[in-house]
Amino acid sequence: MIINKKKNIALREKQNQEKLRNKAMNMGVTLKAPETIFLSNDTKFGKKVIINQYVVIGKKTTIGNNVEIQPFTHIENAKIEANVSIGPFARIRPGSYLSSGSSIGNFVEIKKSKVGKKSKINHLSYIGDASIGDNVNIGAGTITCNYDGKRKNKTKILDGAFIGSNTSLIAPVKIGKKSVIGAGSTITKNVTNKSLALTRANQKEVINYKKK
Repeated sequence: MIINKKKNIALREKQNQEKLRNKAMNMGVTLKAPETIFLSNDTKFGKKVIINQYVVIGKKTTIGNNVEIQPFTHIENAKIEANVSIGPFARIRPGSYLSSGSSIGNFVEIKKSKVGKKSKINHLSYIGDASIGDNVNIGAGTITCNYDGKRKNKTKILDGAFIGSNTSLIAPVKIGKKSVIGAGSTITKNVTNKSLALTRANQKEVINYKKK
């Protein structure tokens, strides 16, 4: 009985997914490999949307015009404006808002954050509980350290800031307009507008080093 019940549930879900895929394609959405793409009943699409293979779109997601979602991406409870590129291997978690022209690349996770217009987070980053302005560039390996063990803290990055690769932003923290964060930095204090901030230990070199 339990096996039959599970089979019936699986069959209903399969039929529902086929219905949702056909509905999306009839609206003009391009599904590159429909059988690998999973949608929700309340997914909303704009015009000229392209969804590549192995994409999962969860509940409460709205996708604007001219959006392309690359393979192996998971999106849930998010708002995506027009002309946005996502993935591959991206995760857009609940409470995320991707503004027009923004770019979310491979192995990037966004959680409860707003990404401003034409801002780029292209590689290997975690952005959580953050507000990112327009035209911000976030380098590979950047993370917002939002959880202190008791509460989630906010990171604010203003317009035009450049965050170097492998940067840790210890929230709560604010990065000013058009400021630059040097690669490899751990930032614990607010950075003023149009400033360079970096934290880096002096490099040491032992000449003719031999292992003991």
